[in-house]
Amino acid sequence: MSEFLYLYRGGQRGGTPEQSQQIMQKWLNWMKDLTTSGNLKDPGQPLEGEGKVVDTKGTVTDGPFAEAKDLVGGFSLVEADSLARAAELARGCPILEVGGFVEVRPIMKMDM
Repeated sequence: MSEFLYLYRGGQRGGTPEQSQQIMQKWLNWMKDLTTSGNLKDPGQPLEGEGKVVDTKGTVTDGPFAEAKDLVGGFSLVEADSLARAAELARGCPILEVGGFVEVRPIMKMDM
């Protein structure tokens, strides 16, 4: 099995408390399914909207500066036998229902 990083990008936030609760329940159910199937290695965490950007000159500025729809909102670590399988598993992510997307990235193995 290989490891893959899911980066959760974009998606609408807010709505009514009931809508927020419903989407949170969908996230919990999806994560539970990934755990049950043995694919979820680490559920990760959501990320705050603020941060800093350090450029090649060492200058630190407020950020991130990506368009709001592309901001990374969180991450998870999954295991799958291929990139195709990891992408297939991501198709169940609730962020897709609110206009967001999941970037699926293989984690490079390094011998250290």
